[in-house]
Amino acid sequence: MEYFNIFIKSIFIDNMIFAFFLGMCSYLAVSKTVKTSFGLGVAVSFVLLITVPVNYLIDKYLLSPGALAWLSPALADVDLSFLSLILFIAVIAAIVQMVEMIVEKFSPALYNALGIFLPLIAVNCAVLGGSLFMQQRAYSNIGEVTCFALGSGIGWLVAIVGIAAIREKLRYSAIPPALKGVGITFIITGLMGMAFMSFMGIKL
Repeated sequence: MEYFNIFIKSIFIDNMIFAFFLGMCSYLAVSKTVKTSFGLGVAVSFVLLITVPVNYLIDKYLLSPGALAWLSPALADVDLSFLSLILFIAVIAAIVQMVEMIVEKFSPALYNALGIFLPLIAVNCAVLGGSLFMQQRAYSNIGEVTCFALGSGIGWLVAIVGIAAIREKLRYSAIPPALKGVGITFIITGLMGMAFMSFMGIKL
């Protein structure tokens, strides 16, 4: 039950876009079509699903105070937590490089459509935020961390596909010239964020 709570909360209540506004750069730039947005959303979800559990294991067994005690009692007082940010980013960069190669091989059209934003997943703050939130919330096991990572990825996917679907419909709407493009997207994102705030009233 706890896994389900973490999963649902990560999608709707602690949504990376609507609760923390993380990953807004890619969210705004790529969300012009549903197809491209879905491809990027799946890629971000996959990166989150892999990097957050890997970073959890690195943090638990290498970086946390006393984490090296399993190697030797003499290392029980070693604290490598100051390396967390560097190692988290290194893991994210490696996984993103792998995802980029996979997408290029199996879906060249999607690779070309995403362009520079595919390698930029490495600096997508939603991905790094997932690892930092994992560390801050001190989840008790790898199962909880995996549910959090999957829920966060799906939440980001829902957000970018949702705004892309709305933007496709807006092409046929009479929007004031001053608000066309990013302007109206910001307004709709704010309204969607307010809508997602209603989920905060759900007690899980």
